[in-house]
Amino acid sequence: MAAPKHNILKGDRVKVIRGNYRELEGTVLEVLRDRDRVRVEGVNQRKRHTRPSQNNPDGGIITFEAPIHISNVMLIDPTTGEASRVRIEVDEHGNKERVAVKSGNPIPKPQ
Repeated sequence: MAAPKHNILKGDRVKVIRGNYRELEGTVLEVLRDRDRVRVEGVNQRKRHTRPSQNNPDGGIITFEAPIHISNVMLIDPTTGEASRVRIEVDEHGNKERVAVKSGNPIPKPQ
């Protein structure tokens, strides 16, 4: 079965709308489509204690962003700076474009 299609892409600015990190904003680092999760910069940070190894001779405590469910984040409209739902609109040439529902402004794909 194919992974579901989501409107959030790597590099998008999103706002967390549910959970312990509610109201925080960040950039999407990774989209895990098969698990319906995203990793957001500065959100859901975890610490892992690691032993010394060849790659990391000192070992120590590593901080990383754990994934959160994609339904708990909302895309931010770059023109207004507010979180908004997104719809896909197709123009007369057949090109798909993400559009913010609140403002009607197009949301460009991140570089």
